[in-house]
Amino acid sequence: MRIALLLLGFGHVGRRFVQLLEEQRAFLDAAGVTPVVVGISTRRHGSVFDGAGLDASRLAQQVAGGDAVGASSHTASQLIAQLVAQRGVTTAEAHVVVETTPLDIGFGEPAISHAREALRAGAHVISANKGPVAHAYADLAAEARRAGREFLFEGAVMDGIPIFSLVRETMPGVTILGFRGVVNSTTNHILTALERGEDFDAALARMQAEGIAEADASLDVDGWDAAAKVAAMANVWMDARIRPQDVVRSGIGSADAVRARQAVAAGRRLKLVASGNRRDACFRVGLEELPSDDPLGSLDGQANALELDTNWLGRVVITQRDGGLEKTAYALFGDLMRIVYNNKKDVGCLFP
Repeated sequence: MRIALLLLGFGHVGRRFVQLLEEQRAFLDAAGVTPVVVGISTRRHGSVFDGAGLDASRLAQQVAGGDAVGASSHTASQLIAQLVAQRGVTTAEAHVVVETTPLDIGFGEPAISHAREALRAGAHVISANKGPVAHAYADLAAEARRAGREFLFEGAVMDGIPIFSLVRETMPGVTILGFRGVVNSTTNHILTALERGEDFDAALARMQAEGIAEADASLDVDGWDAAAKVAAMANVWMDARIRPQDVVRSGIGSADAVRARQAVAAGRRLKLVASGNRRDACFRVGLEELPSDDPLGSLDGQANALELDTNWLGRVVITQRDGGLEKTAYALFGDLMRIVYNNKKDVGCLFP
C-alpha cells in the first residue's frame, strides 16, 4: 500500500516523524506499507512538491541546518490541491496531510483551514496540532464523516500515548465523566527543577533547546497549552464545544519556587493540573498541591499522567514517564498506521 504524504510544517516534530519512518522501514515493509513524502510546506523554509517522492531525510537535515526545502512559494492550499490531483495518476492508495504547524491559541489557524481543505479534497488528516481539536473538533469530525476520511490527532495530548484511541477503540459504551492530569511536559519539568533549587529560566531554556517547549514558550508557562488540551479532551469525550479561552486558567512563574519547595517539605508536590467535569461543565488549569503518592503527584521531570473518571470502569490512569520528540512523532506514525488498518484489512497480525 503506497501512501502519499504532504507535510504541512517541518519543525522538530515533522522532521522527527520523517526520521521515524526510516527507522520503522522494516516494520513497514513487513506490513506492505510504503509511505512516500511528496510535499513539504514550511513557514520560513519554502515549500517543495514532487509526486514521485522526495528525499525527506535529506530535506530534514537541510532545514535543521538552516537551509530551505525548496524555492517554491506555493501555499498549503495549492500543495493540497497538487496532492489530491495525484489520485488516479500515481499508484498511491491513500493521500494524507500531516499537520504540524505551530499552535495558534487564539483561533487555531491556519491548521483548521488546512484540515478542512484536505478533508474536502478527499485526503486523510493526521495532526499533532491541538488547535483544530481545541477550536473546531465537532465541525472537522463531521467533515471527515461526510468525506469518508480519517481525522486523527493522537499527538495533540500526551504525546504518543494513545488516549483518544484507547477510549474510542477499547471502551465501547463507556462515558467519560471527568478527567484530570498533568499534561504539559515543560511546566512539570520546571516545577521539578524548582523543587531542587534550580533556576526557572534555566529549566525553561533546557526545554526550548530540546524542542519540547512550544515555539512561543508563554503558551506553556502561562497554561495555554494545557488549556488547549483540556478543550480538546472535553470536545472529543464530552461534546463540550469549548475553546481554550473558555477554560479557567493560570500558569507558573519563578515566584512559585518557594511554594514548590514548601510543598515538598510537607510531603506534597506542586503540579499544574488540567481537569474537566461533565456534570458541572467545569474546565480548568491551575496549580494544585497534591499528596506525593497521588498518581499526578508522583510525576518527575517531563512525565505526564491522565486520570479518566468513567461510568463503568471507574478511574483509569495512564502515565507517560518519559517525554520527548520521538513520542509525538510516534503519535503521527500510529495515526498513519490506523489509516492503513482502516483502508487495508489484510495486514494480518501487525494490527489489532
